[in-house]
Amino acid sequence: MATICRPAIAVPENVITMEETLDMAQRVHAGSPQLPLALRLITNTGVQKRHIIQPLEQTLAHPGFEIRNQIYEREAKRRVPPVIQQALANAEVTARDIDAIIYVSCTGFMMPSLTAWLINTMGFRSTTRQIPIAQLGCAAGAAAINRAHDFCVAHPQANVLVVACEFCSLCYQPTDGDIGSLLSDGLFGDAVGATVVRGQGGTGVRLERNAAYLIPDTEDWISYDVKDTGFHFRLDKRVPGTMEPLAPVLRDVARGHGWDAGNLDFYIIHAGGPRILDDLSKYLGVAPEEFRFSRATLTEYGNIASAVVLDSLGRMFDELRLDDGAQGMIAGFGPGITAEIAVGSWATPDTNAALERSLEAVVSA
Repeated sequence: MATICRPAIAVPENVITMEETLDMAQRVHAGSPQLPLALRLITNTGVQKRHIIQPLEQTLAHPGFEIRNQIYEREAKRRVPPVIQQALANAEVTARDIDAIIYVSCTGFMMPSLTAWLINTMGFRSTTRQIPIAQLGCAAGAAAINRAHDFCVAHPQANVLVVACEFCSLCYQPTDGDIGSLLSDGLFGDAVGATVVRGQGGTGVRLERNAAYLIPDTEDWISYDVKDTGFHFRLDKRVPGTMEPLAPVLRDVARGHGWDAGNLDFYIIHAGGPRILDDLSKYLGVAPEEFRFSRATLTEYGNIASAVVLDSLGRMFDELRLDDGAQGMIAGFGPGITAEIAVGSWATPDTNAALERSLEAVVSA
């Protein structure tokens, strides 16, 4: 049974506070008629600070798409390997034990994927499968967990490394004054996360069922306009209301597993913004406190895109002392509008071994 182990997370050393964000917005976008509304929305996000790979003044100076992408590659090669090493140690495996690497990112582009460089430089086997995911945005973290689960179902003894590398600050566009762009300038942060999904053994969340759902005719609600200056983020004002149609989907996934989505032991939810969590609390009938890991990520790091679910999961590992079999849900939301959902239960090596023995007995009977 596939088990997602304790993630590793790292954020850059450069910090921008809420106060600095508001000051920057007023200074750079002083002429925008949308500025007063944007300042209110940024304040309401509750994001107290974010971490970015370059000092703020360098981030504000746009050197062009080519140089920004060079920065992305340089910083990814510098910052990803230490996080992977920690994730491998957390899972008690080595690079040689990994059968597939799922690499997710929507804030820079490399071909071949960073996975090829990682295999060549970090001791992974040359036969390691490469699964890069570049266009699922914030949903990609949960999607990567689900695809790792699928891989382990197909290859029960496999181990899959999931890596999320998001440098959202490289997508800042100082000439964009629409409300979606202004809000994103105060919401997104940079981070690298990694975790191992073990096909056998491990301590963590035993993944038991996953699903995906696309809200019809919403593909232009979250998007990039790709221009000479790079990725220009576009956000429709209807996005914050998407939890009303998605909450029943989460309920159906849990119900299909015999569980009640409103009565689980833990929740790891992508925190795109505070309203996402508020609405999900309302429509699932879950106490707001149950989403505290996601809220903490949002408050301390901002929206770190695909890395949110890994950071929130890591916070749960740090805080909760779960009983074997404790039930929970992981969900990420992103462009499409796409939802990636997983349900699973807490497991230790002993409980995993007992389950594997019982399954073997059933098969051999």
